[in-house]
Amino acid sequence: MSASADVRIYVTTFCPYCVQAKRLLKKKEVTYTEINVDSRDDLRTWLVGASGQRTVPQVFINGKSVGGFTDIDALDRKGKLDTLLAEPPSPGAVALPA
Repeated sequence: MSASADVRIYVTTFCPYCVQAKRLLKKKEVTYTEINVDSRDDLRTWLVGASGQRTVPQVFINGKSVGGFTDIDALDRKGKLDTLLAEPPSPGAVALPA
């Protein structure tokens, strides 16, 4: 599958769920932007507000939080992830921090 969505994944260096999330996205041939938040308290604070979660990974598709690995894996199992990944970003969408 070739995605046209803007996909961003916020990760830390030693995170097994981050590895699994990236593996799933690669399997789907998704181009994504990876943002490491190891030493970024500003991004961690932003993530809590944007996603309601303190954990990583946090995956955003077209600016919308879709959760972590278990969430995108569940979407994939239900056949809903491909639909989200196929949607192009909305014109004028707010850019996420990097």
